[in-house]
Amino acid sequence: MSTDPAHCPDSKTDNPPNAIPDDSHTGLVIINYGKQQLLEDPAGNLHRCVARRGLEQMVCGDQVEWLPTGQGEGVIETILPRRNVLQRLDGNSKERPLAANIDQVIIEAAPEPALDTFLVDKYTVAAELAGAIPLIVVNKSDLLNTEQRSRIELLFGEYNDIGYTALFTSALENTGIEEFAGHLTNRTSILVGQSGVGKSSLIKRLLPELDITIGKLSAASGLGKHTTTATTLYHLPHGGKLIDSPGVRDFKLGKTGPLELGNGFREFHGLPGECKFNDCRHLSEPGCAITAAVERGTISTRRYDSYRQLLSIMNGMG
Repeated sequence: MSTDPAHCPDSKTDNPPNAIPDDSHTGLVIINYGKQQLLEDPAGNLHRCVARRGLEQMVCGDQVEWLPTGQGEGVIETILPRRNVLQRLDGNSKERPLAANIDQVIIEAAPEPALDTFLVDKYTVAAELAGAIPLIVVNKSDLLNTEQRSRIELLFGEYNDIGYTALFTSALENTGIEEFAGHLTNRTSILVGQSGVGKSSLIKRLLPELDITIGKLSAASGLGKHTTTATTLYHLPHGGKLIDSPGVRDFKLGKTGPLELGNGFREFHGLPGECKFNDCRHLSEPGCAITAAVERGTISTRRYDSYRQLLSIMNGMG
């Protein structure tokens, strides 16, 4: 990935006088700094750009069309159609895109801070609704004794039962990294999770030249030292792209109706059509196929409780 650092274009410019209308280019959003985006062209060169006024918020993974306005500079004209988008709610309950055109959502957890299975469930639902594959990774496995690991394996067996993969890794001891990396090849993945689960350490194991890459991105952006506060897309050595998003204390699902929420639970698939009522919310309605499956034990009671809790949150927002 080569770069030619240059001065940042004026973020308030609507019609740069030196833009070349007949020379549009395609690019991949690597970092969005807010008023400025760092793009990568098909040749791997980096360009810092501003967006035409009126464009919706861009995120890592977006493919765009842009015009050069100077050496290493440009203006983004349009966002190309997205294959999918991972959504979240911000602090003002407004829906915001987190990443676009992704194949996989890597949900990282760890024994420290304490495992939050409700947060994991929210991420699996968001991934399902975006049409992406959830992959669960328990990092810091070196902190687990045999009994603790067995307990987590039993808990995460609920995810295995519905077709999700759950892996154990240790960035400190470099264990489980090769298997983890195998799930990333030829895919665009986003890494999400609580603050403190060791996302940065895990990424360093996947990207041995991470410091060099960060230096190139920092130089190309013209913004000084690169920090982990901005979501960043990296190319993996053995193929595939990894989007690193900042750690969170909580994650709020994008706006989702009661009927759509059920689509985010893989174990529900196919069952709502067997409910007595077409608008069944799978709570206390008679003839509900979902609650019947919970009673039979074919749907995890804990996962069903997550569904009820999410539905309650959605109703409170409505």
